[in-house]
Amino acid sequence: MNFPKIASLKTADAFQSRLNEIGAPMPFDETVEAGAGSTLWQPIDSGAGVIGNRWTILPMEGWDGEADGTPTDLTRRRWRNFGLSGAGLIWGGEAVAVRHDGRANPNQLMLNDATASSIESLREELVGEHVKAFGSDDGLVVGLQLTHSGRYARPNDKKRLEPRIAYRHPVLDPRAGVTDDGAILSDDDLDRLVDDFIAAAVLAQKIGYAFIDVKHCHGYLGHELLSGFDRPGKYGGDFEGRTRFLRNVVAGVRAAAPGLAIGVRLSVFDYSPYKPGPDGDGVPEVAGAYPYAFGGDGQGGIDLTEPSKFLSLLKELGIRLVCTTCGSPYYNPHIQRPAAFPPSDGYQPPEDPLAGVARQIDATAKLKSEHPDLVIVGSGYTYLQDWLPNVGQAAVRSGMVDSIGLGRMVLSYPDLPADVFAGKSLVRKRVCRTFSECTTAPRNGIVSGCYPLDPFYKERPEREQVLAITKGK
Repeated sequence: MNFPKIASLKTADAFQSRLNEIGAPMPFDETVEAGAGSTLWQPIDSGAGVIGNRWTILPMEGWDGEADGTPTDLTRRRWRNFGLSGAGLIWGGEAVAVRHDGRANPNQLMLNDATASSIESLREELVGEHVKAFGSDDGLVVGLQLTHSGRYARPNDKKRLEPRIAYRHPVLDPRAGVTDDGAILSDDDLDRLVDDFIAAAVLAQKIGYAFIDVKHCHGYLGHELLSGFDRPGKYGGDFEGRTRFLRNVVAGVRAAAPGLAIGVRLSVFDYSPYKPGPDGDGVPEVAGAYPYAFGGDGQGGIDLTEPSKFLSLLKELGIRLVCTTCGSPYYNPHIQRPAAFPPSDGYQPPEDPLAGVARQIDATAKLKSEHPDLVIVGSGYTYLQDWLPNVGQAAVRSGMVDSIGLGRMVLSYPDLPADVFAGKSLVRKRVCRTFSECTTAPRNGIVSGCYPLDPFYKERPEREQVLAITKGK
């Protein structure tokens, strides 16, 4: 399907007309405010510290660490860009594995005694760049996202999955090469993994991070456990069982790292896995009933009853920081990461990506209305491109969300928040157009970056490889 590109919607009226045409309403302010009194530059008390504004940098991994789990110069450059962005909240920096078998690739960062000082230096460089740009680190809150990649673990070879799963899945198992129960993590395995998360949290606190994110999104292990409706034992079945992993991690962190704040990035709804249809557009691999979606209605739609119950649980656990997202980049990327151009292993979007953005904004707004005392960061905004500040400001002003998360956008235009604060017009040649090369590259064993728009990555030798893959997909 062909949809109008955002760059072609050059006026507010044209943008709003397109939203009306596809039935995807969004909040929208025609005038974007600037300066200290503006909507997007109001502070908020997060429980992890006072966040100076309403911008968040979402976890952006580069598949560019060392084999031992330490960062490289490419990793450091990305984190320095996070610092110069002007955003008040750094949500975890990037996914950091708590042990080797949970790495999403052999170059994923990993936190242990041997790597702690290098992970500490990432935070220090980020803060240093922020202070250099803005004169102070007041209002800057930096967390660390802790993860086990579960079904999508590739700890030893970028091209070979070594999945550790919560339960057998009729669609995802064949995709991951799972043919028997050997990949399932037992309850004892999960008990040991809880201990690994606690140990990593203790280190994160020791090296100066304000909070940890216990990752529960995008099909990785924490998220998959939430849909383990048929998993036997203490980590599956009813809501209590499916949230036991989180509750045990939180209890352990509270005991071993008192004072460390905790956040959760959560896929608040999920859909069936998608695949390319006859014309290349994405189609659901499961038509009709799909009973494996946390936040799903069992028939391929959304039901936020359990996600809302999950947020109530977070409050009971003393957790105020929540980052909403949805779906998975592996099996329904157009749901999770609306884009005009699919990655090399994807499919053409079956809907105008604006509909996907509106869906995320609406789900987040509904949860925020039910849980006004939580600090909720929204995702999915990058596809709005030139109109991102207008929609983001309106969403915050309307109380639909507390902070606007930037993911892919930060790779091409890291200082967008700073430009908005200064009242500058967006630099159009730096605005992410969702070419998806930042995903295509790692899917093919190449480090991630914005090859089309970032001059640094344009000059790297990998760019020709990425271009060849993109042309041939």
